[in-house]
Amino acid sequence: MSDPVLQAAGGRIGFIGEYLADLGVPRSLASAAGSGVVFVVVSVLLYVAGARLAIPVLDDILRHRGVDDHARKPVRVLGYAAVIVVGVGLGFALAGYGNILIALSTVGAAATLAVGFALQDVIKNVVAGVFVYTDRPFRTGDWIEWSGNSGFVEDIGLRVTRVRTFDNEHLTVPNSQMTDDVIKNYDTNRTLRLKFTFRIGFGDDIDEAMRHVIDAAHAEDEILDEPEPSVILMEISESSFDLQSRIWIRDPGDSDVLGIRGRFVKDVTDRFEAAGISIPYPHRRVEGSIDTSAPGDAGVVSDD
Repeated sequence: MSDPVLQAAGGRIGFIGEYLADLGVPRSLASAAGSGVVFVVVSVLLYVAGARLAIPVLDDILRHRGVDDHARKPVRVLGYAAVIVVGVGLGFALAGYGNILIALSTVGAAATLAVGFALQDVIKNVVAGVFVYTDRPFRTGDWIEWSGNSGFVEDIGLRVTRVRTFDNEHLTVPNSQMTDDVIKNYDTNRTLRLKFTFRIGFGDDIDEAMRHVIDAAHAEDEILDEPEPSVILMEISESSFDLQSRIWIRDPGDSDVLGIRGRFVKDVTDRFEAAGISIPYPHRRVEGSIDTSAPGDAGVVSDD
């Protein structure tokens, strides 16, 4: 009685098996060898075809959509994995391993369930990484901010994203945090507005102070003329008029944001000082008295 596992579906052993049987190989062994050859050949051919044709097409599609190279690498890995799965599955089918394929699918389903429970956090991050690739909330080199952290994206992986902070610290962030939290991307629109509040005294000329702020903005090369710098009277506080300036810079991720802001503020301060415009500061006046006519125990020094 022949073993059904070692034979092709329907009892046929295929032309390779028939050829081996004609050479004197026992039919059961010829059937197994023929099926094995079919499985290997089909799997290898499909893998080579997928690697030579499907993966380059996938890579071109991602490139045309503007996906960075760091983001394309994990997608290519998934593509190769899909090609292998399809090749092995089709190889099993054409080799006549019907019963083996059903058994393997049952075992694979059970193993997938067990692995899913054990690696649920990893799977969560991988799925989040797929959404990062498709939604593209940021790219490599962008300046982002999330959950009180900020820095430049150095690498986008399938499971984690690596960020370099302004203190040159390297953060490895699970992708699930990047999809569950609000991401502030300073580089998406290629421009960034900066705001700073200047305070002047009640006796100073507001229009003159505003003119000095605008002149200082135009004097800084890194501040854009379009959109135009602006300044408005925001508030009258206890001791000053509060003037809020609004300036725009280009490519914040590649610019010295703190340096631009610092030079602008210093220039405005120097112009105020030259024009005699005061920069008040909050102060408090404390009034009271201390009664020293009746000394108490606090003035006695103990020998203990």
